[in-house]
Amino acid sequence: MRIIIYTGKGGVGKTSMAAATACRIAEEGKKVLIMSTDQAHSLGDSYETELGKVPVKIADNLDGLEIDTVYESEKCWGNLKEYFKKLLSMKGEEGIEMEELLVFPGLEELFSMFKILEIYEEGYYDTLIVDCAPTGETLALLKYPEKFSNLIQKVLPIKKKGVKLVGPAVEKTMKMPMPGEEVFDDIEYLMEKLEKLQNLMLNKEIVSLRVVTTPEQIVLKEAKRNVSCLYLYNYNVDAIIVNRIYPNRAMEGYFNKWMEMQEKSLCDIKESFHEIPCFYVELLDKELCGISVLKEVGETMYGESNPNDVLFQEEIYKMDSKEKTLRIYLPFAEKAELSLKQTEDELVIGIKNEVRRFFIPQAFLKEEIKGAKYEDGYLNIRF
Repeated sequence: MRIIIYTGKGGVGKTSMAAATACRIAEEGKKVLIMSTDQAHSLGDSYETELGKVPVKIADNLDGLEIDTVYESEKCWGNLKEYFKKLLSMKGEEGIEMEELLVFPGLEELFSMFKILEIYEEGYYDTLIVDCAPTGETLALLKYPEKFSNLIQKVLPIKKKGVKLVGPAVEKTMKMPMPGEEVFDDIEYLMEKLEKLQNLMLNKEIVSLRVVTTPEQIVLKEAKRNVSCLYLYNYNVDAIIVNRIYPNRAMEGYFNKWMEMQEKSLCDIKESFHEIPCFYVELLDKELCGISVLKEVGETMYGESNPNDVLFQEEIYKMDSKEKTLRIYLPFAEKAELSLKQTEDELVIGIKNEVRRFFIPQAFLKEEIKGAKYEDGYLNIRF
């Protein structure tokens, strides 16, 4: 099964590009499911079809669904949810407001991720296309499994032991319910799912990310940051989709000055993403919605390429034991935004406000960093 995730700055047309790709792959005979994780769903509008929380047939070989986080939370929370309901119901009455309160910040992303894992494990479809929320939310969604797993692994043993020792006293004094064994069992179950999810998302033979941009400098800069951060978390970006290119015939008269700006951006895209395949979509003279239009765009966008293939793959880590050098691929990172720290067994690398921890290879565990240099898209670390 293939999983292809589309992301990009809000308003660049990633939903349309994901929808067109799904049409193209379905036309070739693959059984495709396209899913939207964006809470402001517009996937159904693209297909001019009403979509919901369960797969709906859109066309031959093509189904679609839009994530309902409250519905997904019912399936994921279990005893954890019941425990929080007890806490909340101490001060108020149960109702729909309580159900919504139980979707804490960040859990929407986690539920979306679990849905991807669930569909993959069912194995009913050949290809899953994921139309993600805009860039910031996508990055949160993709780094959530690792962040959450690390937190639970550090906190769970302490909390579990503490509840056993002082739980009854706290419950009596504070007059509030303490979590039972079944709550911790659910947390451990979540940890198992997160581990499976992390392994799936980092499998570059299965999962690809495609960044959608337009030929405008402000959008292109965010696309570069997006690609750099995705590589920081070791995800495989296998294509760049350049949408809404103005045809030459449309640039006469009033829009003439846009031609020079567009050409500059297109040159920037070719130079910046010269290793990653780029696909170009001209601005249409009609609205990009409906099956027939999406099929047309899917055909012209990919040409002879097969969008179901892994179109590009870059190994993020390169280790040279003789030279005692570790190279980490971080395209488009700005030197001024990079930070590097070494702990006992980890490298802590930051790009602006994104931070990732890498385990130091066994060969370098007893070594200290002697220097680091960023060049040609790689952070070269000498031990």
